[in-house]
Amino acid sequence: MSAIFKNYARYPLSFVKGEGCRLTDDKGEIYFDFGSGISVVNLGHSHPAVTESICTQAGTLIHTSNLYNIPVQERLADKLSRRSFGGDVFFCNSGMEANEAALKLARIYGNTHFEGKRLRVITLENSFHGRSYMTLSATGQDKIKKGFEPVADFFTHIPANDFDALKREVDKGDVAAFMLELIQGEGGLCALNKKYLAQCADFCRKEGVMLILDEIQTGFCRTGSYFAYEQFGIEPDVITLAKGIANGVPMGAMIAKPEFAKYMTPGTHGTTFGGNFLACAAALAVFDVMNADGFLEEVNEKGAYMKEALENIFEGTDVTVLGMGMMLGAKIPGRQKEFINKAIENKLLLVPAGHDVVRIYPPLTISQEDLDAGLELISKTATDLGLGG
Repeated sequence: MSAIFKNYARYPLSFVKGEGCRLTDDKGEIYFDFGSGISVVNLGHSHPAVTESICTQAGTLIHTSNLYNIPVQERLADKLSRRSFGGDVFFCNSGMEANEAALKLARIYGNTHFEGKRLRVITLENSFHGRSYMTLSATGQDKIKKGFEPVADFFTHIPANDFDALKREVDKGDVAAFMLELIQGEGGLCALNKKYLAQCADFCRKEGVMLILDEIQTGFCRTGSYFAYEQFGIEPDVITLAKGIANGVPMGAMIAKPEFAKYMTPGTHGTTFGGNFLACAAALAVFDVMNADGFLEEVNEKGAYMKEALENIFEGTDVTVLGMGMMLGAKIPGRQKEFINKAIENKLLLVPAGHDVVRIYPPLTISQEDLDAGLELISKTATDLGLGG
């Protein structure tokens, strides 16, 4: 019997090698990875530039601590700051930690700037922000909290796309921050309304409410822009990042405008491993690849191609194709697990989301040949289950 904790419902698969969108299992079988480790290996497995950067850095220096200057961290922070809205950057190890940092920043902002009169954080129903005690409390899905009650009591969850609900809460005078995902990935690829977001951003700015965008899954070109907020026409005060930031090397980050970042003074927050030499070297390689001329154009072309192909596959069925860019999925009422299991039989890896959605996240760098091969496997799976194809 395995000595591993039983907190994951694992598929009976074990992989030994990855290259691009292809994974090889311990029996030599090749699978097409259309989940990308849940949007982590956005450049595909074993991307040459990332591998070279990791190997070079590992042969030089992996870790000191954040008690000392880390030049590669400074370079990465400068690039991310310039690429976003000019904020200060805090590095950590995961998306959960990035959200934890953002929530601590919201609390210290409310306690300091408003003398403790603003302590609540508003998040959305159906949201997902992590599994630490505070981030599961922020999450707007009861199933994530089950068994861990009571959770932190300073979060209020409101319906998405309901501006009046936000206004009612903020008018009570004790709200420090509003935190949301632009597309609720874990919640089932639910995109927010652009007009609603613009209204919320303008209202939060006028009321001094910190606007936090959780871009952990939508960041790093997955939706067709470097950060998803660029497509929604708003500018946040804080964004949280992880997943695709270092293409598989554990890393998270929070970027905050200076007027908010200033509240995190020495001793208020920290991390042992966050932003060490190895993770930053990997992330710098990712940054350079994604900022090359034509990268985003290719992502958008592939995303449009995929969406049309998926709509053709499921035409005439009750399946709905969802998402933006290459953050796509199919809502398959009542047959999510069946579809994913059948796809595995066909040597294709997909990821569940919400109750009925199957996420389809191939690497952004996937070749046309492999993209067509993966779409053909989706079509075969749909045909096998009588769902189009």
